[in-house]
Amino acid sequence: MRHRLSRLRLRYKPSHSKMLQRNLVTSLLLYESVRTTKKRAEVVRPIVDRIIAVAKTRQPHVAIRYINAVVTHKNACRKTMEVLKDRYQKRPSGFTRIVPLGSRAGDGAKLVTLELIDANMAPAAPASDEKNPKKPKNPRSPKKEKQSSVASASSASSVSSKNA
Repeated sequence: MRHRLSRLRLRYKPSHSKMLQRNLVTSLLLYESVRTTKKRAEVVRPIVDRIIAVAKTRQPHVAIRYINAVVTHKNACRKTMEVLKDRYQKRPSGFTRIVPLGSRAGDGAKLVTLELIDANMAPAAPASDEKNPKKPKNPRSPKKEKQSSVASASSASSVSSKNA
């Protein structure tokens, strides 16, 4: 019977699973988009939503302690308190989105992109493109010196045959 087996968990050793979750949460908070498997995204999604909800509702010193217990980088906590808290002030819940990508080539695992909603994903264009445009690199052509040396050798042999 499969009663009461509905649980979001990863099938690793507990310490490995916990660190994998913490690292994924930290990466998602820092970079706002992470490509991972579907199961890992489903496990991490409620943790991220809870962190942002705590940052919004609790007092700052309490929220910082709660966030630092989960994330592994101090800038992830800082970004949550300064940027994400203000970005999602009017949104009550549902701060993440799972976008399917297809299957991984090696083992067929379902890949998804786990991303924060309302994230600015447009890449910044460098301003110096107009000044120094990069030229496409041409593949090397065969050396012409050998062809000229072969031609000169054949002409030298024809000259020597005429002299004889």
